[in-house]
Amino acid sequence: MIISLIPARSGSRGVPAKNIKPLAGYPLIAYSIIASRLSSRIERTIVSTDSQEFAEIALTYGAEVPFLRPTEISRDSSLDIEYVKHALGWFQTHEGAQPEYLVILSPPTPLRDPALIDEAIDKIMRNEEATSLRSACETAESPYKLFGIENDYYVGLFPDDPRPEYYNLPRQAFPPVYHPNGYVDIVKSQTVTNLGTLHGPRILSFITPDVGELDRPEDFDFIEYTLSKQKNPVYEYLKCNFPARDIENDKIYVQS
Repeated sequence: MIISLIPARSGSRGVPAKNIKPLAGYPLIAYSIIASRLSSRIERTIVSTDSQEFAEIALTYGAEVPFLRPTEISRDSSLDIEYVKHALGWFQTHEGAQPEYLVILSPPTPLRDPALIDEAIDKIMRNEEATSLRSACETAESPYKLFGIENDYYVGLFPDDPRPEYYNLPRQAFPPVYHPNGYVDIVKSQTVTNLGTLHGPRILSFITPDVGELDRPEDFDFIEYTLSKQKNPVYEYLKCNFPARDIENDKIYVQS
């Protein structure tokens, strides 16, 4: 079985209640839920949250919320593997089996294309040696050009690089590097169960466009601007099937 697991704890320091904060008229979590539901490979959409309010919102958009996540694994310091193990334990106890694949769709990356999610699933299913899959996008700036500071002096981060002042070389002189972006991560249950880790030693790559992540309040403005300029299949589905809301005034409004 292939299920999506959408993490949505209620606490957030940078943006309070970030996972349900409105984005172009819809709670942020709705974008991950609909992306999952539009996937042709994902069989069930599960939200892992510690909040009854978040659970009710998730149900509105068609997700399942068969359990609430314990508070002790829903803190700022909690690790991702904790909510994954909790979900797998619930499936084993209540349904007698664990899903083979967990497709993690984190809400702070809302601008997904469900077709790319399906491509990622197909890729890991064809690769038996992979212990997991993570999406990433190429970074604009190489870490080879960055500095640390020691005793008030800049130092390069790669002291073993034999090239004099390698950090002054053009970007093309360095290998490309990739930043995990939360677009789609796929965990194998057997990796978590057998190795006790989330991703294991053989993380399959999956390169996606850089669609932006939401960490600060101003990021919401940028993503909304992006949605106003280019179509996104998840957002188009939301507009066609759910009323957008003016959350602050608790009113439904019509978008052009």
